[in-house]
Amino acid sequence: MNSYFKSIPRTKIVVAFLAAALVVAAVAYAGSYHGLPHLSWANETNPGEAYNPLPGIGPDTIPDIVSRVSPAVVRIDTTEQSSGSGNLDPFFNDPFFRQFFGNQNLMPSQPRVSRGLGSGFIVSSDGYILTNEHVINGADAIEVTLAGQDKAYPARKVGSDKDLDLAVLKIDAGAELPTVPLGNSDSIRVGDWVIAIGNPYGLDHTVTVGVISAKGRPMTVQDRQYKNLLQTDASINPGNSGGPLLNLNGEVVGINTAINAQAQGIGFAIPSSTVKSVFDDLVNKGGVAHPWLGVYLQSVTNEIAQYYGLKDLSGALIAQVVEGGPAAKAGLQRGDVITGYNGSNVSNPNNLIDLVNGTQVGSQVEINFVRQGNSKSVIATIEAKN
Repeated sequence: MNSYFKSIPRTKIVVAFLAAALVVAAVAYAGSYHGLPHLSWANETNPGEAYNPLPGIGPDTIPDIVSRVSPAVVRIDTTEQSSGSGNLDPFFNDPFFRQFFGNQNLMPSQPRVSRGLGSGFIVSSDGYILTNEHVINGADAIEVTLAGQDKAYPARKVGSDKDLDLAVLKIDAGAELPTVPLGNSDSIRVGDWVIAIGNPYGLDHTVTVGVISAKGRPMTVQDRQYKNLLQTDASINPGNSGGPLLNLNGEVVGINTAINAQAQGIGFAIPSSTVKSVFDDLVNKGGVAHPWLGVYLQSVTNEIAQYYGLKDLSGALIAQVVEGGPAAKAGLQRGDVITGYNGSNVSNPNNLIDLVNGTQVGSQVEINFVRQGNSKSVIATIEAKN
């Protein structure tokens, strides 16, 4: 052995080899994770400060928002009564079945009671509450329970709109109530953090956090066609419907409305901009006057473009004109291809529908169209949809 090593005590040599081995192992371990972000649960520049996993958000911001807003979030219970005793009732009421038993009352019909659960939030201190129309649809009785209270207040429906899936309720609590403000959903961006509060599966005031995953999502749920939903990965489940989706200012940017039954972590909310545009009508008129042109539309295909001599596939083909509707009164016909609406180009049927929906009922609009290869225009008066 080299004389240098002979002069070093054996214990120090062992310690040195162990230390070297640990260094090599540490380098190998770090190298196996090359390319992954370096995370720490402590702030490296300020060792005494807790690590914040949400950049730009203070560690107390979300709890503060929840604490401030939760008193304005309510639980909505509904009751619906219907006649009939159960699954056997149709058989006993069927004439073919009853002929074997005469007209005796084999199974007296008993009323059935259906119960529903949803969420909502208070928008004015005198007790006006926003929720989804599908939460209270068909209800014979509606009760609202405030946060931290056992007492349920009877609620009356002030106004609702099935197409928009919005409803306004009113309770009389005998005192001023906490409220939550409506924010600007138009300014929210994909990737912005949002907070959902509601009563999923009856678990009162459950809080979930996520981001805006997409904007302007169309979606069909049963017989409802939504046009412009916010998509979020903040968990939304049955019972969350009607509850608020909040930005980090504690403002409502959406009303939690629907989930994708085939996927986890995909929920949808009605933008607050939609609510703002119709709230006064819901309160003062009990409903919303939907602008209506009175046509059924289809997309322009290559075959249609060639047949009608169109230069491209833009526009909306009129498949049917409703008799007595605004389009019929203006002289539009089946087979006309609408290419312009009140100064805006029409790219497809959905584009035209959006333009009509943004028109005030009673307004006169210029409609440009192509008929048998010739460009024409008419003036139509937009009416309210019955």
